Amino acid sequence: MKPWYHSIKVTATAALLLLAANSANAQDSWIIKESPASVEITADKLEAAIGAAGATVFARIDHAAGAKSIDAELEDMTLVVFGNPKIGTPIMQAEPRAGLDLPIRVLIWEDQGQTKIGYLDPDALQERYSIEGADQSFMTMKGALEKLTNAATQ
Repeated sequence: MKPWYHSIKVTATAALLLLAANSANAQDSWIIKESPASVEITADKLEAAIGAAGATVFARIDHAAGAKSIDAELEDMTLVVFGNPKIGTPIMQAEPRAGLDLPIRVLIWEDQGQTKIGYLDPDALQERYSIEGADQSFMTMKGALEKLTNAATQ
């Protein structure tokens, strides 16, 4: 019999992969920046900025390591999942389905030798679910993502 926490780990991993795939379909709603540093250093800077801002990093997923585990190759790619209940809770109170896209996810990847960092524009999230009544949270989210990703690319 497998320990109970194994089921939670497998379920959480599957959920995160589903969430990542959901956002990838909205490429035209992405905000993408370039970073002069490697994927790993950019992710480290993002995590440090998130912590300094008082938010919580829930997961850091190394997609390239996952590919390597099955003897496949993938350019460096890391997904950072983080959030702050003060921002996300009002959004999910207004529309519970937004919980599929929260907490926030930022993808950092290597593209032909250039490190990129990207995320779904919060305006697209608000539009996707026709959310009303959480405008302040979306404004705060948009400002936080801009600030945090700028810190990661410095």
